[in-house]
Amino acid sequence: MTQDMARTTAPVPNGKLNIQLNGNNFKNANCKKNGYHNKAQKNSTAHSAGPPSSRQRFQRPESFENPPMYVAVMTYLGFGIVTLFGYFRDFLRAVGLEKCHIAREREEQKDFVPLYQDFENFYTRNLYMRVRDNWNRPICSLPGPVFDVMERVSPDYNWTFSLTGKTIDDVINMGSYNYLGFAENDGDFLKTVADRTQQYGLGVCSTRQEMGNLAIHEELEQLVATFLGVESSMIFGMGFATNSMNIPALVGKGCLILSDELNHTSLILGARLSGATIWVFKHNNMQSLERLLREAVCSGQPRTHRPWRKVLIMVEGIYSMEGSVVRLPDIVALKKKYKAYLYLDEAHSIGAVGPTGRGVTELFGLDPSDIDVMMGTFTKSFGAAGGYIAGKKELVDYLRSHSHSAVYASAMSPPVTEQILRAMKCIMGLDGTTVGQARVHQLAENTRYFRSRLQEMGFIIYGNDDSPVVPILLYMPGKVVAFSRAMLKRKIGVVVVGFPATPITEARARFCLSAAHTKAMLDQVLFDLNELGDDLCLKFSRRKYSPRPQQHNNNDDTDFELDS
Repeated sequence: MTQDMARTTAPVPNGKLNIQLNGNNFKNANCKKNGYHNKAQKNSTAHSAGPPSSRQRFQRPESFENPPMYVAVMTYLGFGIVTLFGYFRDFLRAVGLEKCHIAREREEQKDFVPLYQDFENFYTRNLYMRVRDNWNRPICSLPGPVFDVMERVSPDYNWTFSLTGKTIDDVINMGSYNYLGFAENDGDFLKTVADRTQQYGLGVCSTRQEMGNLAIHEELEQLVATFLGVESSMIFGMGFATNSMNIPALVGKGCLILSDELNHTSLILGARLSGATIWVFKHNNMQSLERLLREAVCSGQPRTHRPWRKVLIMVEGIYSMEGSVVRLPDIVALKKKYKAYLYLDEAHSIGAVGPTGRGVTELFGLDPSDIDVMMGTFTKSFGAAGGYIAGKKELVDYLRSHSHSAVYASAMSPPVTEQILRAMKCIMGLDGTTVGQARVHQLAENTRYFRSRLQEMGFIIYGNDDSPVVPILLYMPGKVVAFSRAMLKRKIGVVVVGFPATPITEARARFCLSAAHTKAMLDQVLFDLNELGDDLCLKFSRRKYSPRPQQHNNNDDTDFELDS
């Protein structure tokens, strides 16, 4: 298949896509290689009508289709075979018949106490190393809508890699969290960032409480509070530490954390470091959450049965592995009913959902004051680094003196701060343009278009229709690595995830949509996915999807208040 032909799609019967070639390369269509495509291209992707109302979004069920039984059986069988061969290779290493001895302990280390137990390293040694070429691929360009990948080879079964000096150019990037396309190298857009770098330098070499508090830090905090519609906010230099270092400052011993079972590692680490008791409820399951809340209120702490000092519910806006959206109206109703606190992590939802990009609170039309702790990161939609905590002024003032990340961590880099400022002002329209809002709308259109086409083709995908995170279920371990390698050969960069990062029967490829993706790019990805799905037998869905948009009953008002 030649790569100088762009594809356009049209739905046809039997869940297939009719792909037509028009002789124009997607890379030739006025698109910057590592930036944002031009206005004409951007406006050409009007794939669907305007977004539905917030109540319709809440009524829309999320897709979590179960695979046929034979898929689960073949998945377990595949892992069983790989495990048996792993033990067999260990036996061959022990008797000296295995040619590759890199997995064995080196002779000069025999007298040292092993840092890891042998069995703990079994998965890495015999399973992960066989397919390690699918991860940690070195990129040698800006990770925009397309990027360049450095070619590498391995002479010892992926234990070591060497670069060939060649590059795989113009790979379509379907894995980065560049939701609004602000990971770009446009000189006009980045001029203010360059000016701030000349003014302040690259780093402040101090904490905010000492000599690292800059005027642009305070400007950004005021802008974030305005953007979110809250009283105050505080920024941090690292997104992961925003969760892991601030949660211990909010709760401690005698407190209870109710955590969604699919919460991010940073939330889990922060909860564990806090010393609070942790109860886990099923993902987006309000019955499970209410059962735990009722037990917490009625029974209190174990043994003493004293009331909990605090009850904190921790959820995410968009879950990065499932693509699902939090059932925020229900959770807010439960939080008010049982007098609990709510911690909302909007790392993947801020900027990416909502009519103006203000996250899941705007998506559902809720008052931001209903959220006690609003957390988010600047590493996705804003093309920068760091995170924020926002809410009432009393909360933020308390964290300024009690958060380990605020007291001991270095302040945010000045050019990074300016990048966030210029991106957020662009989204809010404070730069005098409508570029930011156009990107928010473009992302929503790309998301609905891509998801609907995948469903028509017969793939099992997870998540909400509004989520730009689109997991395609692959299930079997052999298909996961074959899929990733085949996509790279077709110049499409994807992220594949399997056990233990996901349940053993739910290995997947995770696609992240961006406003910087043109329709031609998405059509090429869909064309290759359609072919590869047939070749590798990845179309497991048994549902029948109509190419017509789903109809909603506008007169059906859902009551978000739960019965007592």
